[in-house]
Amino acid sequence: MSNSLQPSNPSASPSRFALTVVCESACGQVAAVAAFLERHGGYVEQFAVYDDKPTSRFFVRAVFRRAEGTEGGEGGLARMREDFTRLAPSIGAIEWRLHDLAQPLRVLLMVSKLDHCLQDLLGSWQRGEMPMQPVAVVSNHPDLAPMAQAHGLPFHHLPVTAATKPAQEAALLQLVQRHEADIVVLARYMQVLSDELCRKLAGRVINIHHSFLPGFKGARPYHQAYERGVKLIGATAHFATPELDEGPIIEQETERVDHADSPEDLLNVGRRMECTVLSRALRSVLEHRVFTNGQRTVVL
Repeated sequence: MSNSLQPSNPSASPSRFALTVVCESACGQVAAVAAFLERHGGYVEQFAVYDDKPTSRFFVRAVFRRAEGTEGGEGGLARMREDFTRLAPSIGAIEWRLHDLAQPLRVLLMVSKLDHCLQDLLGSWQRGEMPMQPVAVVSNHPDLAPMAQAHGLPFHHLPVTAATKPAQEAALLQLVQRHEADIVVLARYMQVLSDELCRKLAGRVINIHHSFLPGFKGARPYHQAYERGVKLIGATAHFATPELDEGPIIEQETERVDHADSPEDLLNVGRRMECTVLSRALRSVLEHRVFTNGQRTVVL
């Protein structure tokens, strides 16, 4: 299969954009953003806001398309950005971005030996259901090279030991830069990223943890859950940070179990949830719905 394989994304078109804004809470911000979109011929398809009282922050996400006859392409987008740059101070904007939805985010996928999350994400992408552009698969084991190659993606084998970890992560960072990856997805990559790498890729690494955090952190969480006799197990997708399994949570799910379930039964249930939760979390990030807010996220 050719490396040029790029399944179509029916939700994206050259005329659709997403504006995301984080402001200091104040009156008039919705009206100001709406007026900005009106000036630029924007037809609003989705508009979501959230005011976080503890932090006095106001979050905005607007998806819009340009009306016929308005200037399109990079020139029109550049002018919109220039206009919003002038507007931002007046509405207390702390950060903002204007995203062209015709250009999906570039995603580097990392795995070890388990294939269920990788297979689910690549299948969704090939069916045109996941608005991303996967750029490569990276693994500390060679096992999943055939799966990457079957989807037309380069596969990079980066084995790692305690002694080689600094060099391995330096090579990983080079791959992120070479492939111009916007997002790194740890799709059951069973290695802990160093504090330094987490800081360099802050807000860009999504991890799927096979437990309902903050409970059962670290290794073998399903076995920990079995030993505690839990009645609910779960999966958690979060941003990776230097604090192990404590990054801002993007998505979670639980399922009821009982005393008759073995650790293997819990593993089977858990793997299905891991696929679902990671897919939902990644889709939210790809659709520019996720804002970090300290140790939490806002998902609009």
